[in-house]
Amino acid sequence: MISTDEIREILAKRIDHQKQATGMAVGIMEPSGRHVVAWGEVNADSIVEIGSITKIFTSLLLADMVNRKEAALDDPAAKYLPENVRMPDRSGKSITLLDLATHYSGLPPISGNDDLYQFLAGYTLPRDPGSQFEYSNLGAGLLGHILATRARTDYESLIRTRIAQPLRMPDTGITLSPAMRLRAATGHTATLAPAADSDLPATFAGAGALRSSAHDMLTFLEAFLGYPESPLSPAMKAMLEVRRPAGQAQIGLGWLIFSTDGREIVTHSGATRGFASFAAYDPEARIGAVVLSNACTPTGVDDIGMHLLNPRSPLANPQPPTQHAEIPIDPGLLNRYTGRYQVTPNLVFEITRDAGRLFAQGFAQLPHNRSGDLTALPKFELFAEGEKNFFAKVSDSQITFETGPDGRVTRLILRRAGRDMPAAPRLP
Repeated sequence: MISTDEIREILAKRIDHQKQATGMAVGIMEPSGRHVVAWGEVNADSIVEIGSITKIFTSLLLADMVNRKEAALDDPAAKYLPENVRMPDRSGKSITLLDLATHYSGLPPISGNDDLYQFLAGYTLPRDPGSQFEYSNLGAGLLGHILATRARTDYESLIRTRIAQPLRMPDTGITLSPAMRLRAATGHTATLAPAADSDLPATFAGAGALRSSAHDMLTFLEAFLGYPESPLSPAMKAMLEVRRPAGQAQIGLGWLIFSTDGREIVTHSGATRGFASFAAYDPEARIGAVVLSNACTPTGVDDIGMHLLNPRSPLANPQPPTQHAEIPIDPGLLNRYTGRYQVTPNLVFEITRDAGRLFAQGFAQLPHNRSGDLTALPKFELFAEGEKNFFAKVSDSQITFETGPDGRVTRLILRRAGRDMPAAPRLP
């Protein structure tokens, strides 16, 4: 693995020059021991949101329950839900716990409905369960809910009693203890504006609700690498014994497995509104890496983690976010911009005015929704950097209004992550 000085150089460049975060912590695990390299506003003990790495904890719960004979991988998911809950099936095939853990359930990425049971009752699977990989936050959340139901407890309590306490990971959970709150890092958007904390409904916690620290995540990888053996070791080994195709990779129980330069790298990453995370290990070389960032940017931190495990894996070269300066404009101009704009067939943007402030809100047609209703996305404020040019502080997005000779808007252009998305004329 690369040296501590090289890691520090990578972090300094990513934070100070490329402006991809205000703080990062990198954890390294190898036969000679473990250490953390930190830069900026995140250190080894900072509490951060780990997003979808939560799915590894959920899948470990499943493997442990199977090891304890409390469940079986081929058990139908419906077996552990109330009798009045209708689980979708297709061609006489039921969604199994294995399907949920490997993203082979046929359920969509998200539900757009906080009532999990109501969603399941109304959803029609597009393909047979077990037939194709499609990453599903919904499926992972459902798996966590099912396992908690099976154990007659809540998801966070199950994580604490089955994983965090046995592995001595005091900084891993959903609810912040007073000690954790003192060390909680502030998340940031792609433009490094402060981001709101994530707050997943309890039924979806298993998909991405956990918080942790670099020290705790190294302890987690330490157990997978057998430094030392733990009561969870049989379950951890079992997570890689089941494999299914997943694009250019394979997927075990939760973990994605990539082959690179004749080696297998077991990995998962995560992202929330304000954080990015990565965890991976090489079972044969018995090395592992964790990367935690206090910003959610398009580049993420996966490239850093993979480079740590395999120096031949290239680092990305992200550009610093464009800096925007707000200027005062005539509030009377804002009226001409209000209305609805069709950005894509499945996305409508509504521009509204509140006194002298302009706001944008997306309304999306989600894949599962057969009624045609649009799901409201979070509203955000737009700030003027010109009479027709506006930017958002919560993300690296800009909106330009094009007008005709009469001053009326002819179209809206949404620019996000360097991509321009023109919108059709305003809807009635």
